[in-house]
Amino acid sequence: MPNRLVLITFRPMSIRGQIQRLRDIDWDPLHWVRRTLSVNGKALTRLWGRDVMLYVGGVSFFVLLAVFPGLAIMVGVYSFFADASQAAAQAEMLSHLMPPVARGLFEGELTRLARAPLEAVSAQSGVALIIGSYASHRGFKALLAGLSFIHDDEAPRGFVGFNVMALLVLVAAFVLLGFLSAAFFYLRFVAAAFDIKPLAGAPWLFSEWTWASFGITLAMSLIYRFAMSSRPVAWKASITGGMAAALLCLFMSWASAFYVEQIAQLGATYGSVAAVVVFLIWLSWTVNAIFFGGALATEIELAMDEHRATSAAGLLPDLRGEKTRLVSGSGS
Repeated sequence: MPNRLVLITFRPMSIRGQIQRLRDIDWDPLHWVRRTLSVNGKALTRLWGRDVMLYVGGVSFFVLLAVFPGLAIMVGVYSFFADASQAAAQAEMLSHLMPPVARGLFEGELTRLARAPLEAVSAQSGVALIIGSYASHRGFKALLAGLSFIHDDEAPRGFVGFNVMALLVLVAAFVLLGFLSAAFFYLRFVAAAFDIKPLAGAPWLFSEWTWASFGITLAMSLIYRFAMSSRPVAWKASITGGMAAALLCLFMSWASAFYVEQIAQLGATYGSVAAVVVFLIWLSWTVNAIFFGGALATEIELAMDEHRATSAAGLLPDLRGEKTRLVSGSGS
């Protein structure tokens, strides 16, 4: 009987707590504007330092070292299962996300690989596998190290755990890229071959920008959630950071193209290597966007923890009063 009385009395307390949480929310739009600006300002502060700049340089270097072997590996793998030109077509679609000046580097390399004999492509893929695996693993290690530094992880992973995590992220990223690019390519192929009318009214579905946005958001949300820290980051913070990183990456693609075409004419200064310089500029800006997403996810999680602590402190007197009332009611 006392247990039943305590259970019946406890349920209104739970409802009262939910109502109190809704009352505690500040519904003033200016409050949320100030809160958003504060969180973004703190996220930018985490990026403001020479240490983060060193991580950006490391990631950019190893990505540049791995990207062309990666193209050879992709064409070599496709050559065993399908036409190598399909791999070239998929990579060419993805290259549209780059500035036009740097896009010529990839289109020329893809054309050469697609026209090369199968034996030559296979041999190149074998050598590229060694170079690309080394550079890719080092690049992801630099990326995770930079995110861990930005997140200010109190208990970072050990040597073995860190290298294993970088390897898992590398494999997962390669699989996700292959799956999304194949799905995008075959969706366009099926829609064009069978003339599917309902899909014709959704041009955004066939845009590489849409698929790139979805892929970057998904990939970075998972990285922020599981790989940025030794403990999982909150889903809300991870997804928000992933969306911000995706939007900034696409914006950086447009901004770098505008910069090198309308503001700085790098061809007159760098000559034949201008395309490489443009690619490095675009790559460094993209890495900064990814690091900002991690910083934003960190600050959002800290703000969520602070809000929970404040709410718990505000509800503590009510819980004590409710407990006293329950004890007195049970004794009666």
